[in-house]
Parts: sequence; C-alpha cells; structure tokens
Amino acid sequence: MATTDTCRIVIVDDHPIVRRGLVELVNEESDLEVVGEASSVAEAYDVLGEIKPDLALIDLSLGDGHGLELIKQVRANDWGIKMLVCSMLDEALYADRVLRAGASGYLRKDQATDHIVEAIRRVLDGKVYLSDSATSRVLTQVVGGEIDAAAEPVESLSDRELEVFEMIGDGLGSREIAGRLHLSVKTVETYREKIKAKLSLKNGNELTRHAIHYRINKQQG
Repeated sequence: MATTDTCRIVIVDDHPIVRRGLVELVNEESDLEVVGEASSVAEAYDVLGEIKPDLALIDLSLGDGHGLELIKQVRANDWGIKMLVCSMLDEALYADRVLRAGASGYLRKDQATDHIVEAIRRVLDGKVYLSDSATSRVLTQVVGGEIDAAAEPVESLSDRELEVFEMIGDGLGSREIAGRLHLSVKTVETYREKIKAKLSLKNGNELTRHAIHYRINKQQG
C-alpha cells in the first residue's frame, strides 16, 4: 500500500448476508474500513456520491438494475472512486466489460474469501485485478482487436443487450425489464429484436428458451 492511512470502502450488493461476510473480511484488516453499504443502483449512487470512498466493491446483479450501469455513472461523475467488481456472473463474459465501463478488476464471489483483500489492495494501488485466465483472455482480445463472437455468440451483445438478455433468462417480461432499467417497453422490445438477430433466433419463444438455458448453464458453471 502506498499509504498507512485507512482506506474507506463501500460495499454494493443486494444480499444482506453477502454484505455482512464481505464487511467482516474487509474490517479484519487494520488499514481497510467499510464505511458504507448499498443494496441497489439508486442507493449506491447516493451513498457513493455522499461518502466518496477510496473504493467501491460492486456486485453486477442488483435488484433495480445492473452494476455495469452504476460503474459507468460513477466514472462519468469523476468522483475519483476506484471500483472492483465481486460477482457470480461469468468472468469470461464480463471481465473486459467491467474494465471498459470503468472498474479496475473482477473477482468471483466464490473466490472472495481467499482473494478479496489481495484484490482490494491491488486496485487501491492503481493496478488491475483479474484471474489468470481472464487476464489472458483480455490481453488476447486487445492484441486481436476484436472479440471472436463465433466462439460465444452472446459476447456479440452490447452491455445493455446483455442486461436485457439475462433478465429474460431470469423470467422477467418486457414491462418488468423496462421498470428495472428505467426504459420504455418499446425500447426493451427493440433490444429483444436486436438480440434475436445477433443470436439467430427466430421468435420470442426461442429467445426465452435460449436465455433461460444460458442462465442455468452459467449458474451451474
């Protein structure tokens, strides 16, 4: 660490038990302190704007939206907050997305117990934290210049399209998705059409089945 001062951290996760566990892990370190918590995008935006901590530990799946959008909002406000994602979502699909959005690392929740402090310290030191496999993948994409969408068609989706796709897989309808993402139903329907085109799906039923299958596979993986 570059300084002996206590580094202030805010945890953003919609599961109280997860937040409690992360708080305990972080507060065991004498130079790290959790100074705030939030369970949603809206609450996190307010808390981060008020406290302006050194680092925000952010989950991607939040009740009222997606962590990617929160990361982009925080970066746009130039609050000087470093951001580290801690999520169960597929690192292979999201590592490069969170870096582009403005975060400095990605840690899977099932690795948090052993690596959370290491990841936090690395990001606070101005470095990037990723697993070895994700680092290799991101570097390959940088060198190649493009993502090989043929290898995993879902990777061809934009950040917003991916959010909609995952919510479809969670069983949400267009009106519910629109409410969570603060979009019109018409806009969500437009995203659905774009997703079907990119994934070569014929109709809404195929889209729903594909999205549910995708979510189940990622949760099991």
